[in-house]
Amino acid sequence: MTKFAFYTTEGCHLCEQAWELVIALGLASEMTRIEIIHDEADIARYGIRIPVIRDCEAEKDIGWPFDVTELANFINQD
Repeated sequence: MTKFAFYTTEGCHLCEQAWELVIALGLASEMTRIEIIHDEADIARYGIRIPVIRDCEAEKDIGWPFDVTELANFINQD
């Protein structure tokens, strides 16, 4: 299991922008992309907040909007 989950849905232009930040930070291999449309609980939890990146170990998340600096700070939290 990867440390981070990337909650997204098809056709989400904000998710595409956030994924580019993930790539820019070299974090794509640490992310599991999760399509929220397949799970009612994910839709309820993240539907209006996507894209959301969840730290599965720390049980914290960051929802859009965030920039590359905010994402880097979130990823590097202990």
